[in-house]
Amino acid sequence: MNTPYRQIRAAYTADSITVYQAYDPAISEPAIAARRFVEPFRRNRMTWIKPSFLWMMYRSGWAGKPGQTRVLAIEITRSGFEWALAGACLSHCEPGADRAAWSRRLRRSPVRLQWDPERGPRHNALPYRSVQIGLSGEAVDRYVDEWTLDIADVTARVHGIHAALRAGEDVTGSLPAERPYPLPADLAEIIGATRKPPA
Repeated sequence: MNTPYRQIRAAYTADSITVYQAYDPAISEPAIAARRFVEPFRRNRMTWIKPSFLWMMYRSGWAGKPGQTRVLAIEITRSGFEWALAGACLSHCEPGADRAAWSRRLRRSPVRLQWDPERGPRHNALPYRSVQIGLSGEAVDRYVDEWTLDIADVTARVHGIHAALRAGEDVTGSLPAERPYPLPADLAEIIGATRKPPA
C-alpha cells in the first residue's frame, strides 16, 4: 500500500479545495441558487464536510438516502480549510495521548475531526483513512460567510456514475481527480495525519 494511513486527498487548486455535503432539496436548492448556504440551512448545528467524493457516496448511498438526495460540491478557500484544521480537535482521544489536555481542547474547539476508513465505489472499506471535518459555532459562520466560493449540484453526475457502476463498468475515470493535499507539518501533527506511506 503506497497511500499513507491517514492522508487528506481532495480536488484542489492553488487557492481552493472542494468538499462535499448532501442534503434534501429544501436546503440544497436555495444554497445552489445563492451559491452559498442560506436558510433553512441551520448554523446552530454541526455541519460535516468531506473532501473525499467516495466517502460522501458511501455516506449518502450514492444520493439515495433520505435527507441526502442532493449532493453538493462546495468550493472553499484553502486558507479557511487550513484554519479549520489548525483549530480542530480529534473526535476521539488518541491512544497514549494526554486525555485531560484532549478534553480541554475538545471543549473549546469549534471543529471536530475524525478519520474513517476510505471507501471504494462499492462502499468497500479500504486499508487507509479519509478525513471528515465537523464545523460548529464560529467555524460554521466562517464557512458560510467567508470561505465558500461556490456551490455546485453534482447529483446528476453521482447518478450517472452509480448507474455505470451498477452496469458493471469501471468508473475510475469518471470520479473526481483527488490528489494528496499538501499539509504543512504543523497541521499534519495537529490532526494526526500520516506523513509517509507504510514501510
